Amino acid sequence: MDRLQPINGLSVDVEDWFQVGAFEHVIERGSWDSLNLRVERNCDAILEMFDAAGVKATFFTLGWVAQRHPALMRRIAAAGHEVASHGWDHQRVFRMDAAAFARDLDTSRKAIEDASGVGVTGYRAPSFSIDQRTPWAYEVLAAQGYAYSSSVAPVVHDHYGWRDAPRFAFRPLAGAGLIEIPVTTAMLGSRRLAAGGGGFFRVLPYAFSRWAIRQVNRRDGRPAIFYFHPWEIDPQQPRVAHAPLRSRLRHYTNLDAMAGKLRQLVREFAWGRMDALAAREAALAVPMAA
Repeated sequence: MDRLQPINGLSVDVEDWFQVGAFEHVIERGSWDSLNLRVERNCDAILEMFDAAGVKATFFTLGWVAQRHPALMRRIAAAGHEVASHGWDHQRVFRMDAAAFARDLDTSRKAIEDASGVGVTGYRAPSFSIDQRTPWAYEVLAAQGYAYSSSVAPVVHDHYGWRDAPRFAFRPLAGAGLIEIPVTTAMLGSRRLAAGGGGFFRVLPYAFSRWAIRQVNRRDGRPAIFYFHPWEIDPQQPRVAHAPLRSRLRHYTNLDAMAGKLRQLVREFAWGRMDALAAREAALAVPMAA
């Protein structure tokens, strides 16, 4: 591993297999407690992986999960990882108004802090759902004292994306300390490519992610922001046969290969918590264009 490269941001979006955007229209929220909960066992496997590699990360956690798995939250914090917010129950920000978003933030933060015993200063919107439709979201985050958000995917995608957002850390509000740290993209000519993890990492060859992270680290001199989900290392999870074919392909492809790719990734590059990265990036964060 090149020790001169920036320390990249490693993050886990802590949600169970049935809470993903791909299944939001086929699995009712009211049924969640009756389903096979697998997030704790998967997170414990991730903690073992990170410990073996000697890396720290940020676990952006649903309040719904934290409330039901407080011992897991304490294990994550005790291992030296950051516990941050992923909202309450994976409701996308652009489906809420400012008041509902404020309630979602408050409820989830209290549940996560009560479960983990540590303060929450970071936030990631479910499905990267802060975009050009929801500029008011940053005012709510700042009012609640969040130090940073990592809620923007500066790409075009059928489920999410803010094409015109900056690729690297920016300040969304004038006169406020809050910074936004978008998930990583790489450049192929003038085209932005999603390269921050999740399904792209799972489905595409490992060489693509290596190329993208090296480009960001070496050419741009900036840290990469990488994310994945606990269910992505769980090939034995239940199958949702009545979900649309496209959703099933996105969700289940290469689950059996994900853990091996992650082990390679965490050993090949330098990784750290998102709160520490946010503190380093604050000096480089640019104002959001009006």
